[in-house]
Amino acid sequence: MTRPLLLLGAALLFSPALMAQQMKRELGDFNFTLGTTPSRSMAQGLISPSATGAFHGGLDLSHANGWYIGQYAPSMGVAPGSTLRLDSYIGYKHHFDSTLGYEVGLIHYSQPNIAGADSHALYGGISVLGSRFGGALRDNPSNRTGTLFADFGQIPLLNADLTVKLAHHQLGTPFTIGDGSQVSAFSDWSLELSRPWLGIDLNLIYSNSNLNGGGCDAYAGINTYCESVVTLKAQRSFF
Repeated sequence: MTRPLLLLGAALLFSPALMAQQMKRELGDFNFTLGTTPSRSMAQGLISPSATGAFHGGLDLSHANGWYIGQYAPSMGVAPGSTLRLDSYIGYKHHFDSTLGYEVGLIHYSQPNIAGADSHALYGGISVLGSRFGGALRDNPSNRTGTLFADFGQIPLLNADLTVKLAHHQLGTPFTIGDGSQVSAFSDWSLELSRPWLGIDLNLIYSNSNLNGGGCDAYAGINTYCESVVTLKAQRSFF
């Protein structure tokens, strides 16, 4: 997939004529999806679970035999201070029946406007009785990351979806903080409850890491903030 194709897709995403978050079409044995949210179940949890910019979107092409290819831009780089990010992936997904399946794939992360920012990740997971459990290993020389992801689906008593993520980061070069000590590795995690309400997606997120104080200068993980934070996010799609 080329950058012009992605930008064309993004233009379609923000057309007021579209009435859904995802537009799907069948092309023979292929299914084509264009939308503002990642269409891959495992990729949504392991590639870009949330957008980093105001404008985001992607496209996905899958075959009836289980193979798929796609590209998602968590940031289109059009907002001030943001840069274009592209997450491209290829993978295979198979269901044994309605309760059990698996998925494996390869992700390529890139920031075309920044030299040397590319990296890769292998991901995979299983779906069991409506829940999803996955993991990914990202090969980035400056920060090698292993991620575990679990989406438990809707919790009956809370009437909300529960998602948990845990990551461990190994820095390629130890980071020296103010007191002279070094940080060579750290872990972070997040727990998210989400549910729709009056057309709005409500998300309650708790995030934290094992770094604190001056050690947070070395933080570059899956969360927005290094230390313990509770965030309430309300998001409404334009279409």
